[in-house]
Amino acid sequence: MLKVCSFMPAVTQMLYDMGLDGHLHGITFECPEQALKEKKPVVRCVLEGKNLSSIEIDALFSASKHQGKDLYYVDEPLLEQIAPDIIFTQDMCDICQIDTACTAAAVAKLDKQPELISISPESLEDVFESAVTIAKALGKEEVAYAYLESLRKRIDDVVDQLRASRALPKRIMLMEWLDPIFNCGHWIPHQIGYAGGIDMLSNPSGDSVVTPWEKILKYNPEILVIAPCGFSVKRTQEEMHILTNKRGWNDLKAVKENKVFIADFDMFTQSSANTLVDGIELLAGLFHPDAVQIPERLTKKFMHLDLQHV
Repeated sequence: MLKVCSFMPAVTQMLYDMGLDGHLHGITFECPEQALKEKKPVVRCVLEGKNLSSIEIDALFSASKHQGKDLYYVDEPLLEQIAPDIIFTQDMCDICQIDTACTAAAVAKLDKQPELISISPESLEDVFESAVTIAKALGKEEVAYAYLESLRKRIDDVVDQLRASRALPKRIMLMEWLDPIFNCGHWIPHQIGYAGGIDMLSNPSGDSVVTPWEKILKYNPEILVIAPCGFSVKRTQEEMHILTNKRGWNDLKAVKENKVFIADFDMFTQSSANTLVDGIELLAGLFHPDAVQIPERLTKKFMHLDLQHV
């Protein structure tokens, strides 16, 4: 059986989703909880265990990138011991996760040279195609097609419900980071579209970027979803004062109409196909509660912000 290391949490999740986790022998410290209980972390980060604010995290990553330093490192003795046939890596973001160049440097010393496969989706369709790439590399391509068929049916069900209710698109903003504020990019605008919304501040199939507060005030979203990369609902709550203390916060339509939500990051910035479909189902229920019911399993992965006590 081929041995695999996943240096990307989204790939790890999809290996589990497709029942291919038996191939998985090494992961990153950021991988899903189930994997961390069963597999060995090969990729580590100098920030592990540190409780930093959003602005501190952003400053540290920006400084390291400017100085050409890597915050991630590979446990090379463990990687040598595993001797993987394949390592899944990525080149989409060298800030959030280890990239292929850093991985290549780590594996250069290995006696057995693994195949490096970069999974770097930009759109939602790219994410689905990445599931095929992963399964095909393991000789199990048909597993991916069955997996994707079930996911596409879930999306179709959401679209059908919205169509049946003649739901009009809502004006949305989804934030990927709080301090500084980043808009949403890559596949997230596509998720929003399937869920019956439109985010005119987003960057479909492209990088998220710093977005001035004045621009957000002018855009004045009907619904605001806050899902910072890597943050759980509880972690985001700790920093909501960054937004609520801003000039004009109480003038936003979303705030006035009590339509501000916090959500777990893995339904949006983690590019695993199943969790992104979870995100579509959640957003549709938030945008159009009269047309779409949020699945019970997702009710603990978001919160309706209590604007009376922030």
